[in-house]
Amino acid sequence: MVPMIWLYGKHACYAALQNKNRQIHKVVVTQKNERDAVSKLVQTNTRIDMMGKKDLDNLVGRDAVHQGIAVQVTPLGYEDISYLKNLTEENQIVVVLDQVTDPHNVGAILRSCAAFGVKALIEQERHSPKETAALAKTASGALEIIPRIHVGNLSQNMKDLQSMGFWTVGFSEEAKEYLHKADLKGKIAIVMGSEGDGLRRLTEEKCDFHLKLPTANFSTLNVSTATSVALYQTFIIQNT
Repeated sequence: MVPMIWLYGKHACYAALQNKNRQIHKVVVTQKNERDAVSKLVQTNTRIDMMGKKDLDNLVGRDAVHQGIAVQVTPLGYEDISYLKNLTEENQIVVVLDQVTDPHNVGAILRSCAAFGVKALIEQERHSPKETAALAKTASGALEIIPRIHVGNLSQNMKDLQSMGFWTVGFSEEAKEYLHKADLKGKIAIVMGSEGDGLRRLTEEKCDFHLKLPTANFSTLNVSTATSVALYQTFIIQNT
């Protein structure tokens, strides 16, 4: 049986409540007007409890910025790589993460994915964060929008992407070509490595080509920030 988890924060909770694929078990709020708003979104048999702020602090953690609402849910499932075969648009973007394990980074990447129309986030099953309240809070609702695809062998599944017509684009500080000079029309898989090690050798070798972000003298960016920049530029190229 999959264990239930608590989500907190208005964006994460309201997005979960509006997701028809999300199983909701209970909602806790601290204000009556919040309860009235929630009652319009949930099924009639969903339990909605009023609770004092301190009690909610104790429920989700004193350091959690819950904004007066928490929702108990069943974690979302993961899609298979074959999910992408059903997509028909000429221009598509997916993001591939090579052992990015920090939930705040993955949450922020999901948020950028939602902003720039990404079709899916692909992660290695054994080296990716589980769904948690912290990840959902950082994603600010995007967890309910962007499908997460878990794969076993990342390099093999990059071959699968290529067979579906995706160009796999690895990002590295050592790349010779800059992002803004690349032709990123069509089906693009943006491949990002972990903060410490970057892309692993096998992952890097499976990429069709490599790009780097133009920066000033300070070249190191957080992986979620770098992904956001890459997505912005790719989105601009594909929509102009």
